[in-house]
Amino acid sequence: MSEDRTAGLKTIGAFIVASGILAGAGVFALQGRWPWRSTPVTPATVADLFTIRITDTLHRGETLSELFARRGLSGFVLSPGSTLRLFDPTRLRAGLVFTFERQRNQDIPTRVVVRTSLDQRVALIPAADGWEAVAEPVQWTSSPVTVQGRINTSLWEALDTMDGDSLLPAEDRIRLAWDLADIFAWQVDFGRDIRPGDSFRVLAERLTSEEGEVRYGHVLAGDLVIGGNSYTGFRFTGADGATGYYDAEGRSLRRAFLLAPVAFRRISSRINRARLHPVLGFVRRHEGIDFAANPGTPVMAAGDGVVIRRDWIGGFGNLVELRHANGILTRYGHLQGFAKGISTGDRVRQGEVIGYVGSTGLATGPHLHYEFRVNGVSRDPRNADLGTGDPIPLAMATDFAAERSRLSALLSIGGSVFAEGSSDPTLRPGRGASF
Repeated sequence: MSEDRTAGLKTIGAFIVASGILAGAGVFALQGRWPWRSTPVTPATVADLFTIRITDTLHRGETLSELFARRGLSGFVLSPGSTLRLFDPTRLRAGLVFTFERQRNQDIPTRVVVRTSLDQRVALIPAADGWEAVAEPVQWTSSPVTVQGRINTSLWEALDTMDGDSLLPAEDRIRLAWDLADIFAWQVDFGRDIRPGDSFRVLAERLTSEEGEVRYGHVLAGDLVIGGNSYTGFRFTGADGATGYYDAEGRSLRRAFLLAPVAFRRISSRINRARLHPVLGFVRRHEGIDFAANPGTPVMAAGDGVVIRRDWIGGFGNLVELRHANGILTRYGHLQGFAKGISTGDRVRQGEVIGYVGSTGLATGPHLHYEFRVNGVSRDPRNADLGTGDPIPLAMATDFAAERSRLSALLSIGGSVFAEGSSDPTLRPGRGASF
């Protein structure tokens, strides 16, 4: 018998057997019984697995009771067990989005959720005496990202014009620029030191929420080349919980005095022994630095000190004077107004807001007139001794060294965003006016 004929007979036999099995199964099925034993299966209830969510927005001038009534709920009463600090229904801003959740087999919402801040939601749960407010933290995950580029005339503009929205939103890149200016405020005058071709490389903390939002957290480390000089800083939190920025040798970047006590657009006038006064029209000494800035810009104390004058002083307009250690006095003139709570005799800390940029007194436009005086003599703060940074305590030196090594490695290998929309590691210049 040939092999082909043998294979054909086997196929026919298999077909006959299969047909018999199917025929037998059909007979048992018609009789309502089976030749094998079956295990009863308990039906699963799946209604609780399906939740219907409907969102609604709190309108201007609308109360929470009115919003709830629109969703078929008879008003809103906060349970006495909920603290108003967590959720005060009388102080909600218009535009808040509320999500009403109910199970598919129910008609009334059993949970209402509202996002009250970047880091928190509030869930409103029905209780016997009203709605109970329960805090639900929003989870954010942190990842490092390296941002770098070249500066033409402005760090702010270099970051603003780079292509990197997917890693850091535009508004957060601007906040990154201001943070860098604050971190290196004792070393760099960003209004005067910038030279075309200067560069920056920054390791920043990128935060992503469970809902997919992206925001910037902190500067973790940075390398700047400004005016031909290199500046490096590392963020470090010690065992005592205090956080600061330190150079590679572990010295604090903070000094006794700020180079500039205001976020300014440009320097409109410097110390000049014979300046033509723009209002009076004759030559007189100008013993300070004028920082042009927008009206209302906060003015900070350049160093720790005591308020010895807070008043209207002739051509200075609204003026604050601070006395510091070692015979140093600082003056802040032409203020639009004084910070709340600032009075003569008060002690203030470096960076504390003492007033706001204005154009009071003899001024042609909004600016801060700032004087740095040593034993009665006006000095350029850039040429004065601003002190040295305090070193890392010896007990924390090992921890700092480990953190510095970790951040240095991330700074050199982290994913990068390049200025001007370039993915090429060749740095390209930004555009814009002075910082």
